[in-house]
Amino acid sequence: MTDPKPKKLIVDDDWKSQVEREKEELAAKESPKQAQQSDLPDASFLNHIASLATQVMVLLGLVEHPVIGKRVFDGEQARFLIDTIVMLREKAKGNLTPEESTYVERIIPELQMTFVEVSKAVAQMQAEDARGASGVPGADIKLP
Repeated sequence: MTDPKPKKLIVDDDWKSQVEREKEELAAKESPKQAQQSDLPDASFLNHIASLATQVMVLLGLVEHPVIGKRVFDGEQARFLIDTIVMLREKAKGNLTPEESTYVERIIPELQMTFVEVSKAVAQMQAEDARGASGVPGADIKLP
C-alpha cells in the first residue's frame, strides 16, 4: 500500500527570520543598559581613592549631601574614611603607578588638615551654642 502521490516536503524558513527579529529586539533593549553602564568611571585605584575623598568632604560638610540635599557633619565617619585611605596606601605600597602614588601622597595630608580645621570650627560653634545668647555658660537655663 504505497501512496501513489509522493509527499511534498515543506521547509519552514520563517522561524529563522523570527529568531533573527527576536535577537535584534533583544539587542535593542540591552543597548540602553550598556550605555548606562558605560557612564560609570573605570574601576581603578585612583577613582576609588577619589570616591572616598569625596565622601570625606561630604561628611565634613564641605559638600552638600547628595541624598538629603544639605550639609552634614559626621567627624567619626570622616575620620574612618581617611584612615581607610591611609590603610589602602600602606597595603598598595610598591604596587602603585607614579600617578597613583603622587595622588595618594597629596590627598591624605589635605584631608587630614581639612578634618582638623573643620572639627575645630564645629567644636567652637558648639561651645558658642552651649554658652547661649549672653555668652555666659548656662545663662539661658531657667531654674524653678
